[in-house]
Amino acid sequence: MTIKKKPLVVVTRRLPDSIETRMRELFDARLNVDDVPMTQEQLAEAIRTADVLVPTVTDEITKDLLDQPDCKVKLIANFGNGVDNIDVAAAQAKGITVTNTPKVLTEDTADMTMSLILAVPRRLIEGAAILTEGREDWQGWSPTWMLGKRLGGKRLGIIGMGRIGQAVARRAKAFGLQIHYHNRKPVAPVIADELGATYWDSLDQMLARMDIISVNCPHTPATFHLLSARRLKLMRKDAYIVNTARGEVIDEETLTKLIETGDIAGAALDVFEHEPAVNPKLVRLAKAGKVLLLPHMGSATVEGRVEMGEKVIINIRTFLDAHKPPDRVLPNML
Repeated sequence: MTIKKKPLVVVTRRLPDSIETRMRELFDARLNVDDVPMTQEQLAEAIRTADVLVPTVTDEITKDLLDQPDCKVKLIANFGNGVDNIDVAAAQAKGITVTNTPKVLTEDTADMTMSLILAVPRRLIEGAAILTEGREDWQGWSPTWMLGKRLGGKRLGIIGMGRIGQAVARRAKAFGLQIHYHNRKPVAPVIADELGATYWDSLDQMLARMDIISVNCPHTPATFHLLSARRLKLMRKDAYIVNTARGEVIDEETLTKLIETGDIAGAALDVFEHEPAVNPKLVRLAKAGKVLLLPHMGSATVEGRVEMGEKVIINIRTFLDAHKPPDRVLPNML
């Protein structure tokens, strides 16, 4: 009797314990117990030796890595919704299947986005810091102390009306915000009616009229610096930007300058153009209360991470059983 060898699955970062345990049960899983990001050399070695690679959004899987003559990997099961870290076209050309983990992060990311939409106009972080950073500025309540902006009746412009954008819109509508959006095409009439959403085919025109902009589109070649210097200058001086999508969508240097000069009121950013590096100017603005910065934690819930891992396992098992994985990503989908 022959014993079938388990496929080698290389996981690039630490995953929830329950997911890693299940992977060890099902596969010959090589785990990253130290949770130290892999170098390009280590990723190259993994691609040469593994049957399946499980990267995360911070692992750059480039054409050069995939074009190695002794490339062995047949499935890249990304632990993440976005796949901008993977050259999907190069993978397809090599006969490598790519999957992701869609749908499980929608509610968590929308919750965080709504939190930031609330926090910036109402100056929540500034207020909390006064009581926790040893300052002596607060002498008690007064009629003109820490005045923010009311949310009800303000216009929210959503860039990207996919699952997350729609989930943000539902939350924002409950707070009395007027919903506007820019997308590649209008959403179905039944969704637009439910949300009371106004579609703008011109992003320029929408930007010039909104009180708050929420970035909820993926990062693709088409959306790199979608909010360019020219477009950012179209925004109102009393407007805010919230970004829980990808930092590369915004020209971060220009955004910083416009906030410094008072040409944009402020921003709440959970993602950055050059992660994990954060622009020092943004940090200074955060200390001055003009910007709220978070360390890419929009989808960071226990439940969300476990569900992502379960999707990865399903995709791997389905692929190994010679079936089409449910979350396969193709270049023409991007």
